[in-house]
Amino acid sequence: MWINRFYDNRPMQTHSHNIWWLRIATFLLAALATASAAYWVLKWRANATPGRLATIAFAAPAQIDPQALARLLGGAKGGTANAPMASAASHFKLFGVIADRAKGGYALIAVDDKAAKPFRVGNQVNDELVLHSLSARSAALAASIDGPVTLTLELPKLAHP
Repeated sequence: MWINRFYDNRPMQTHSHNIWWLRIATFLLAALATASAAYWVLKWRANATPGRLATIAFAAPAQIDPQALARLLGGAKGGTANAPMASAASHFKLFGVIADRAKGGYALIAVDDKAAKPFRVGNQVNDELVLHSLSARSAALAASIDGPVTLTLELPKLAHP
């Protein structure tokens, strides 16, 4: 009985400041170990041979010859009036469009089988043509920003499964 009274009347002592230092030190040690492991994993992945790593490649959509398609569908066997336009269109490929009514937007266009670059409405695409205007799935090219549209590039149709 005497012991119970002794412990009940004694003020409670805590060592909370000692526990926080231990928690902070544990956290810092865990962070250091995680950073070290991430460093060595990234270093190992950078030095790995390319043959071991998985590579994802996307094939470009097949190019369709408009004259061959016209012949297949029973069109005229001779040259068409759009032959100069088709030859000019073969130099450009539209990869993407960001149409913005306020600022005009951007189009991602590849010229002469080079890497695609973004062009803003009004920018020169090649020596003869500028990006005239954009719509949701097409880009119009013209000789000047004020001139008539000479060529319209369209995104390929989306394939639905």
